[in-house]
Formats: sequence, structure tokens, C-alpha cells
Amino acid sequence: MEANKVLFALGLTLFAGISTGIGGLFTLFWKKTNTKLLSIVLGFSAGVMIYVSFVEILTSSNKHLVNSLGNNLGQWITAASFFGGIFLIAIIDKLVPSYENPHESHKVEEMNYCDNSKRDKKLLRTGFMTALAITIHNFPEGIASFTSAIMDPSLGIAIAVAIAIHNIPEGIAVAVPVYCATGSKMKAFKLSLLSGLSEPLGALVGYFVLMPFLNDTVFGILFGAIAGIMVFISFDELLPSAEEYGEHHLSVLGLILGMMVMAVSLLLFN
Repeated sequence: MEANKVLFALGLTLFAGISTGIGGLFTLFWKKTNTKLLSIVLGFSAGVMIYVSFVEILTSSNKHLVNSLGNNLGQWITAASFFGGIFLIAIIDKLVPSYENPHESHKVEEMNYCDNSKRDKKLLRTGFMTALAITIHNFPEGIASFTSAIMDPSLGIAIAVAIAIHNIPEGIAVAVPVYCATGSKMKAFKLSLLSGLSEPLGALVGYFVLMPFLNDTVFGILFGAIAGIMVFISFDELLPSAEEYGEHHLSVLGLILGMMVMAVSLLLFN
């Protein structure tokens, strides 16, 4: 496998992961959350993920599996891989306590109500546990973005951008309780940035563990699972968060725009 292609895929995954730090930057430089913008971009990210999962990734999964296993068995394994990816990320999500779930919406304005005269150990624990939860969530996303970029660089870019957008509110979710517990915006930013590094770690695991065994069957199963993971993230995390941050119509507008941009991108580069 070409070294340049691997480095490009790792770079994309690193970009997607450290975007949690952008959410942390909000706590340093912004005093107000632009909820309408967040609503649109989260909907946009969901639109990209949903469209590319069903139109491109699942189709590619089915193609590889049918080639290697035959038409009937290949289609069954495609469906099993898709729902297997959904169940995998759902189990990971279930293991995270709801009060520490990074997908709960948070705003920068919450820091205005912090009592920095007190150092709340419970809040600090919440910040660390949220960072840990994001680390766990980001690991399979790292494998997804890396594998996609290896197979199709343009597809990898689209997935990395979509994941990066959805990581921004997660960075805020880490930074807010850490700031409230410590009074330090810099500590809040650093932890939000570090929490995203499991994404490139997932990519490295994908490279060293999965790459030696890659063939049509393994690629097909991986792509089916990736499609399932991204569809679950879209419906369980992105769209509910988009509606919480803004208006219903803004999130739907973002969703449609994301689908349109992804459709045009696939038509232009395929």
C-alpha cells in the first residue's frame, strides 16, 4: 500500500479528531453560542453521513461481498454488517451514563453561571468522564474515516469533514464542566483537544490490525459496519442535537443541504 495514501488517511483522521478542540476554543474566545449555525451544521453533517452511507458506502460493501461470496450470501452479509455496526455503536452509547453523555447539548453561556470560587470535584469528574466517553465513541469513527480514505480519498474527505463537524459540540461538552470545576479555560481547552485523539488512535489500530488481512470480504464487512455506525450517529446524536441547538426547520435545512452537497460531490468525483 502506498505510504502517501496511508499518511493522507491518517492526516484526515487526525483532523477529524482534534476538531473537538475547536469546541474547546469556543470557551476561550466566544461568549455566546451561535445556536442557529450549530443547528444547521449539525444537520448538514447528518445529511452528508446518511446520504454517503446509503448511496456510496453500503453499495460498495455489497459490491465487495457479492464479488467474494456470491450474490445471495453477499447481500445477507452486507445487511448483517450494516446492522452489526449499528448495534456496536449503540452498545458503546449504552455503556455511557446519560448524565455524562457527551451528546447532551451544552452551550458556552453555561460558563457564565459557574461559581469559580468553589472547586467542584463532581463537575471535574463529569468533565473527565465526558472526555473518556468521547474517547470511546471516537475510536470506531477513527477506523471508519481511515478505512474510507484508504479506499476512496474523496469519500474519506467527506466523512472526515462530517465527523469533524459533529465533534465540535462534543468539545464544548468536555470544556464546560472542566472550566466550571477548575476556573481554567486553558485546562478546559486542552482536555477537549485531547479527548479527540482516540480518532487517529483508531486509525492506527485499523492500519496495524486490519490492513494485513484486507480483502474483498473484510472490506465489505468493514464498509457495511461503517455505514451502520454513521447512520446511527446521525439519527441518535446529530439530528437530536441539531434540533436542541436551534429550530426544527434549520436542522432539516442543514440535512437537505448536506445530502445535496454529498450528491454533487459524488457525481463530480466518481
